[in-house]
Amino acid sequence: MKKFILLLAVVTVFICSLSTIAAEPVTIEFWHAMGGHNLEVVNNLVDKFNQTHPDVQVKAQYTGSYNDTLTKTQAAVQTGTAPNIIQIYEIGTQVMLDSGIIMPIEDLGKKVAQDTTFDWNKFLTPVANYYTVGGKLNSMPFNSSTPILYYNRDAFKEAGLDPNRPPKTFAELKDYARKLTIKNEDGTVERYGFTLGIVGWFVEQMVANQDANLVNNDNGRSGRATESYLNQAAAVRFVKLWQEMVAEGIMLNPGRGWDGANQAFSSGRAAMLIESTSSVAAFTANAESAGYELGTAFLPRPADVNRGGVVIGGASLWTIADHPETELKATWEFLKWLSEKDQQVYWFENTGYFPVTKAAVESEMNNQFFAKSPNYLTAFLQLLLSKKAVSTQGALIGTFPEVRQIIEEEVEKTLQGSLTPQAAMDEAAERVNKSLAEYNKLYQ
Repeated sequence: MKKFILLLAVVTVFICSLSTIAAEPVTIEFWHAMGGHNLEVVNNLVDKFNQTHPDVQVKAQYTGSYNDTLTKTQAAVQTGTAPNIIQIYEIGTQVMLDSGIIMPIEDLGKKVAQDTTFDWNKFLTPVANYYTVGGKLNSMPFNSSTPILYYNRDAFKEAGLDPNRPPKTFAELKDYARKLTIKNEDGTVERYGFTLGIVGWFVEQMVANQDANLVNNDNGRSGRATESYLNQAAAVRFVKLWQEMVAEGIMLNPGRGWDGANQAFSSGRAAMLIESTSSVAAFTANAESAGYELGTAFLPRPADVNRGGVVIGGASLWTIADHPETELKATWEFLKWLSEKDQQVYWFENTGYFPVTKAAVESEMNNQFFAKSPNYLTAFLQLLLSKKAVSTQGALIGTFPEVRQIIEEEVEKTLQGSLTPQAAMDEAAERVNKSLAEYNKLYQ
């Protein structure tokens, strides 16, 4: 009897142990580049998922900038310690496709998770188009943004300009900036009409807005990009406008980066600015605090050029393939959950990044969000009205981060007066071509 009781006790402990093991949640790692306020928003989403999905636990880790995150991931892959999910900026798409370490999100959902209920048409077309290569969606759209024109409506009124008619063309942008600029008797500028940080992204967007491509082979979509188009008319036109406005003293050149231009606009030192749509909330709050009304508009373009549109910026979420099937299925559950309407609305309203699904946009329309926040509507309309073409789908370039740096260096030379816009863009194209050739050798 004692032996039976002892055996029963052992069996009971064993069964309990098996139950405990079975109840252990699958843990997946998520590396991202969202700092500051957005870090808190990401953590809130992850906490909510973990609370509502006890069988899966996501461990989110802020890993620095987009470049830092990509570098750390590449190192982790070599040591077998890569996360399950990584957030990579849009210009890292070609590198991720070439890396051999990812599992396309469509394969994850359809083949691994065998999820037949997921609607792959739920995403906004301009967003999905960017990350669709070879007819397949490769990563889960996450934080998406585009640039728009911000302006001080009160300053427009003071200058005799109609605040309901922002500049639509390059010529109007220059004319408005001239009227908005306030110079003191000693020649110093009290307020510039316009400002823009030297950021390569803006050149890319202005090229797309003129329905032109950045590189050959359909922007790298029908074959590897081998030739830069930076020395063609679209890019040169915009850099020429930039140079002329700075030289005339109606546009503030704050140097490379984002902060200088943002501070100039927020402080009232500049009346117009081009910046990301993700800054709508911050600029709106600043305008309310400073006592002026904020306006937003589509990007201007040359009067004689057909409008192309904007290209999605921001980042998406990529799945690392080399993980157990249980973790891959858990990864799908988390990514699918992030794409649901409630999470998309929360993300949009708390960060300013676009919701990436049609259901979330419809929900915000029904809730009168855009009626109460017209500056957000500007961003959506500009995106949704963009022409569906390879020019607005975005370029695939393996050395994109380097290309942006090259653009910024050459624009800087133009603004400093050492090169003409054409000469600078000729030099930029030559440097980019060398960069592309070196990268493409690795994949021939």
